[in-house]
Amino acid sequence: QNLVFGPRGGALYYWSQPGVTVDRAVAVSSLPGASDVPLTQNLILVSDVSRFTIVFGTNDIGSSDVEPMLVRWSDQESLTNWTPAITNQAGSILLSPGSAIIAATQNRQEILIWTDSALYSMQYLGPPFVWGINPLMSNLSIISPNAVATVNNTAYWMGADKFYYYDGRVNTLNCDLREYIYSNINQSQAEQCFAGTNEGFNEIWFFYPSANSETVDSYVVYNYLEKIWYFGSLARTAWLDSGLRPYPLAATYVNNIVNHESGVDDGSVDPAVPINSYITSSQFDIGDGDRFAFIWRMLPDLTFRGSTAANPSVTMYLQPEQNSGSGYTTPASVAGPDSNASAAVTGTVVPATATQIDQYTGQVYIRVRGRQMSIKVVNNTLGTQWQLGSPRIDIRPDGRRA
Repeated sequence: QNLVFGPRGGALYYWSQPGVTVDRAVAVSSLPGASDVPLTQNLILVSDVSRFTIVFGTNDIGSSDVEPMLVRWSDQESLTNWTPAITNQAGSILLSPGSAIIAATQNRQEILIWTDSALYSMQYLGPPFVWGINPLMSNLSIISPNAVATVNNTAYWMGADKFYYYDGRVNTLNCDLREYIYSNINQSQAEQCFAGTNEGFNEIWFFYPSANSETVDSYVVYNYLEKIWYFGSLARTAWLDSGLRPYPLAATYVNNIVNHESGVDDGSVDPAVPINSYITSSQFDIGDGDRFAFIWRMLPDLTFRGSTAANPSVTMYLQPEQNSGSGYTTPASVAGPDSNASAAVTGTVVPATATQIDQYTGQVYIRVRGRQMSIKVVNNTLGTQWQLGSPRIDIRPDGRRA
């Protein structure tokens, strides 16, 4: 195996493992025939199709000063020859506008380059021009060097104040959680943000440090097939999609490599602990929301396929509001039949027997009254995996006054 790499702001190195010899890493500039190898670089990648080593934010030939907007590439299929000549394809180009190159990734037959104010497409043209760079859009941002992920020939990335995607055109990605995310992010640690794909579930994951954290502890997920968002808390330092492996891999802050999407519990610790899973519906009402509604029965439509617990269960909440924006009310678990107060009523949904968890049917009798309501499903028990279908409720108008 052979690998070229370089730390941010450092020189290029070459790692080799020929046969069964001891692993070793050497500076590319010390290899035989090395010529004008970059002294330092901020980003590096290898073009898979055209087989060039490309560095971004580097020193020019004959200078030790770093030019943050300079792109340089080696001769084709050469790691050591960086001297442009009529007999090779080594070269460079200085980008503008912008003050620094932030990120770069491969997509389709092009390389995408983000500066602090624009996005460029870099495409292989062949001799004599070798590489051509075209501006795609200005006045945009990317929050960190690793905040971009590509899937299905589309690049998704997290900007400084919103999300974007590129599928041949640059577009703003509609995000229902935009205000929640950007009002709760530590901008001073934004360079830690990173993105990854979970292709098996059609997801793009964005990890970031919350406002009160110095390290990554939160995530937001975009499901590009269903075009929905969801979020949570999770401390991870790196992410690698499944690819040739059965599960996505991630790194934790206690130096563990863990499989994701494997099992139903959190196995990153020993013994395993339950995963706190939950989902809340949007609010619903009857008519124009000017009337109170009374709900007396719910058909949950839940299954527990894949659970390892003997008696898996979840808790369902029907959460009412007296008035729009008043907040959910949470008095005693059951309100009397003549009570004017709203109640957050819970019902535990359990399959008939442990062997019939795939055949779940049932109903929950409740008494809940409010102008707006939402349904919430929560679970925090070991060995429980659940799937929510289409819950149904028996609802009737119950007057206009509280």
